Amino acid sequence: MALDLEAIYTDLHRNPELSYAEHRTAGIVADHLTALGLEVRDGVGGTGVVGVLANGDGPTVLLRADMDGLPVQEETGLPYASTARGTSPDGEDVPVMHACGHDVHVTCLLGAVDALVADRASWSGTVVAVFQPAEELGTGAQAMVDDGLYEHAPRPDVVLGQHVTPLPAGTIGLRPGPSFAGADALTVRLFGRGGHGSRPETTVDPVVLAASVIMRLQTVVAREIAATETAVVTVGSVHAGTKENIIPGEATLGLSLRSYTPEVRERLLAAVRRIVAGEAAAAGAPAEPEVTIGYSFQALVNDPDATARTGAAFRAAFGDQGVADPGLITGSEDVPALAAAAGVPLVYWLLGGEDPQRFAAAFAAGTLDSDIPSNHSPSFAPQLHPTLEHGVEALVVAAREWLD
Repeated sequence: MALDLEAIYTDLHRNPELSYAEHRTAGIVADHLTALGLEVRDGVGGTGVVGVLANGDGPTVLLRADMDGLPVQEETGLPYASTARGTSPDGEDVPVMHACGHDVHVTCLLGAVDALVADRASWSGTVVAVFQPAEELGTGAQAMVDDGLYEHAPRPDVVLGQHVTPLPAGTIGLRPGPSFAGADALTVRLFGRGGHGSRPETTVDPVVLAASVIMRLQTVVAREIAATETAVVTVGSVHAGTKENIIPGEATLGLSLRSYTPEVRERLLAAVRRIVAGEAAAAGAPAEPEVTIGYSFQALVNDPDATARTGAAFRAAFGDQGVADPGLITGSEDVPALAAAAGVPLVYWLLGGEDPQRFAAAFAAGTLDSDIPSNHSPSFAPQLHPTLEHGVEALVVAAREWLD
């Protein structure tokens, strides 16, 4: 059975689903895995799907793909662009797009399973294919673990996976040790005293307070984190007020913090709490501000020995020029939960998905940031070929390195 990867990909791209709502996607995955002869369990951790391919004695390798889309209005102009809508966790009707490339991940893992089934005479062991929900919320991997992932499937000897990025198609980005940042999503509620816009002296303006907090937060990385450390503090949302001449009673900020070590993470969290409290006190706020953590991703740390072994297999397959260290990545991933729960090494790499000529031209012009759309952009559109084929091959090469 040779899967039509392009047809699978374009269908998934056209029909994305939000976190924990990946019912159609999970059904497609389960149907393909069943047709390929795997033992399949669905509904794991909500909408997760697990396929087990047992092929004699030998190591067990877990290959992972995530399935969820994002609340983004697609602007790629592709003939298979998404026009899908979904319901956000707070009940809002939102556009949905595979703006992070999880449709690539699902397609490549299905293709890798197909290839391993077709060539099962040349290897032995067990492949566990995990199709995970809700990576974008940072909870899907742990949800599958908590729902008995390793009761439905054997515990692996290694966890492997990949993430498509705007690196040139045909290349692999692999880094030992700390690779993806840990992330914390914070909600900050600032309380003021509302009133008429013509009489600000009777109020405590939470909009001005929010502005002070936002500006002060910009000093945390610049002045409280050592130059040898890496951290990010982003205020991604600000909500306050209903009308131009009404001073509201409160303002809400949405923050994203990124770090690679527990020490830096704690410093960031402490700084945010201190600054928010201090600015509220300076403004004469009538109530203490509230700071809550919505979700957290642990930092992704690739096992050095396992990464060296897998990287050697990649270089043998793709050449030295096809594998590079991408440096620290400030994006986050929840796949470490799968490896941590099993107590095994993790190897996670970047899969290039950008037109190499376009990438080279932007690199030469110094315009990579402006000319090459990145993950979560409404214009993010991986080049189908050779990205899909290369992603399949990368998973197969990595898996076969660990199988007998």
